[in-house]
Amino acid sequence: MPISFLPGDLGRLFREFGFTLAASVAFSALIALTLTPMLASRLPEHEHRNRFAAAMDRFFKQLASFYERTLRLSVAHPWTVVSVLAVLIGVGIVTFRSVPAEFTPQADNGRAFISIEGPEGSSFDYIDGYARQLEAIALKAIEGGEIARVLVRVPGQGGNDLRTGDVNTARAFLIFADWDERERTAQEIMQPVLAEARKMPGVRVSMGMPGGLGRGGLQSPIVAVIGGPDYERLAVWSDQMLQLAQANPGLANVQSNYKERKPQIRVSIDRNRAADLGISLESVGRTLETVLGSRIVTTYIERGREYNVILQGNEEIRETTTDLTNIRVRSTRTDELIPLSSIVRLEETSGTMQLARFDRLRAIKISGDLANGYTMGEAVEWFEKTVASELPAEATLDWDGQTREFTRTGQQLYFTFLLALAVVYLVLAAQFESFVHPLIIMVTVPLALLGAVFGLKLFGLTVNIFSQIAVIMLIGIAAKNGVLIVEFANQLRDRGLEFVDAVVQASVTRLRPVLMTSLCTAFGSLPLMLATGAGSEQRRPIGIVVFFGMTVAVFLTLFAVPTVYALLARKTRSPQHVSRLVDRLMGSPGGAGAEPVLRDVRRD
Repeated sequence: MPISFLPGDLGRLFREFGFTLAASVAFSALIALTLTPMLASRLPEHEHRNRFAAAMDRFFKQLASFYERTLRLSVAHPWTVVSVLAVLIGVGIVTFRSVPAEFTPQADNGRAFISIEGPEGSSFDYIDGYARQLEAIALKAIEGGEIARVLVRVPGQGGNDLRTGDVNTARAFLIFADWDERERTAQEIMQPVLAEARKMPGVRVSMGMPGGLGRGGLQSPIVAVIGGPDYERLAVWSDQMLQLAQANPGLANVQSNYKERKPQIRVSIDRNRAADLGISLESVGRTLETVLGSRIVTTYIERGREYNVILQGNEEIRETTTDLTNIRVRSTRTDELIPLSSIVRLEETSGTMQLARFDRLRAIKISGDLANGYTMGEAVEWFEKTVASELPAEATLDWDGQTREFTRTGQQLYFTFLLALAVVYLVLAAQFESFVHPLIIMVTVPLALLGAVFGLKLFGLTVNIFSQIAVIMLIGIAAKNGVLIVEFANQLRDRGLEFVDAVVQASVTRLRPVLMTSLCTAFGSLPLMLATGAGSEQRRPIGIVVFFGMTVAVFLTLFAVPTVYALLARKTRSPQHVSRLVDRLMGSPGGAGAEPVLRDVRRD
């Protein structure tokens, strides 16, 4: 249930999952309490079983006999078992720290893109030539049949580039054939295409793929936001972090959105000389606008349609700074055309096109891609350590894009995990009317997590939101094994069985149902674990966590729960037992009959 109340995008994604799981368990309980007993009473039980059923019975009897002998030895030396479990949990913690973390696994969404970026200030014609080369490379890849369509766009950022005037980028979008029509993944298909594109000189080439859950898209997976009091110091800090990030082999295509490489020409007008010559500042500005940019001067109508008349200087007179000074402006005093070189001074400089803010603070973003084998969790940890050690205290670090979702959802999932533990514990405490028995049952949770971590490590997967959701789900699934053993042990003790015999007998009797239910759950997750095709990268972590978590937990639980029960529950009784003692005491008028009851109550 806590999964259903997660906030943000994570909650919208898994809300249906949580409610569906809770509803299915509720209906399963209803059927187990009604339909199953009715069917068991009506269906005939055959005396003669086939050979397979007889062989299974013999196998379980032999297994139960072996389990009983081993369990008595474990209960007799409980601290040895606890020590072994502690070592295993320690190994699990070390293994968990070595498992990489990310927001979502890289999914094959059937789409990819290749971006090229030319020098700052590149013209449209310059980048258009490289875009046509990129288009030829992409179209050549279509011949293999694994790429269905190609779209090339200049500028690459679309509306963002047009607003800032940047036309030095281009982007090729590649749409792949359906999954059943190709043998290679998107990453494998794109590697030779990317290698061919990187042979083009004069541009920087990068590749990207849409992230999982609709996240990522055209944005780099790692976006660190460096904040500070002013842009002068921010520029120094971002340059420092940019150099360090580019030296990190785990990051690729690292860049900053604060680029002071935009070529600019600063025009300084000698106002006194312009006034002496009869040239107004408005005339200078209007002339520069018309010749270098463009200006609508009038309109005309032809065949019922109105057209704009746009003035602009020819390309050959606006290519160099010398051409700029040769532009002439008319003097209002002498009516002569005077060259701009006589009243202006030109200064070549560079600057940035935009000053960005993030959460209302002055900020500069440093973005990059992840190299093969380098995860988002490692990148986040590297940035946090580097900013803390290399930048002054007034510098702040925040995240955007996928990285922001990764850090935020990680905190939400850890809180949800603790909430799920608390809910399960309190529900069990209410049912058992004890704080000790639920604690014994909850021993199964770290054992299940141990199997989940080993499974992720074995398959080389990561800790992501899908595996974390599966871990939360595993809490409720794994706890039921302990419930079966603890509840039956309490019943046997109520019947007067000696403590150790009750623990052992309860575990041996519940061996078969524990194995059946756990292995059914584990093998039921095999389709997820062995999934292929579209979306399999996101389903496999759930199947692996459930399969290995349940498989490891069931075998360790069969020894851990009875052993911990023997250590903690010796002085406890079930609520039913205490109620019967109270009833006996209330029904005894006193005398000799009440004395043994009082002794039992005093002991309990």
